[in-house]
Amino acid sequence: MVELTDLPIDRRAVLDSVQSPLAGAVVSFDGVVRNHARGKKVTHLFYEAYDSMALLQLEAIRAEAIQRWKLHAASVVHRVGRMEIGESSVLIAVSASHRQDAFEACRYIIDAIKTRVPIWKKEHYLDGEIWIEEYGG
Repeated sequence: MVELTDLPIDRRAVLDSVQSPLAGAVVSFDGVVRNHARGKKVTHLFYEAYDSMALLQLEAIRAEAIQRWKLHAASVVHRVGRMEIGESSVLIAVSASHRQDAFEACRYIIDAIKTRVPIWKKEHYLDGEIWIEEYGG
């Protein structure tokens, strides 16, 4: 599963998508909108993506992780649009036979998303807003 959506992420569906009787480990990363950044109070976030390129890059990253760590499955869902405090902006789930592979693959995926995928984040504060230079997940 690789998806961009403007709807809330269905955590259960993402976790269910990586279930396998071969898996001894399922690891996930849930990037949640927090109420502060850069010493300011955040009111909400806005994500924008170059959809077609973002999906290609997300799929490439997913495929790399599956091959490198011999995963049974991997899923990545990223939100676009407005997100409120406490909402998931990105959810990654992976399954592997062993926990070390699952943990390493999950970390690789989020780190690669932050540097390779054309998704941009705007932070909204009580006193203004700013586009973040590098993607911050």
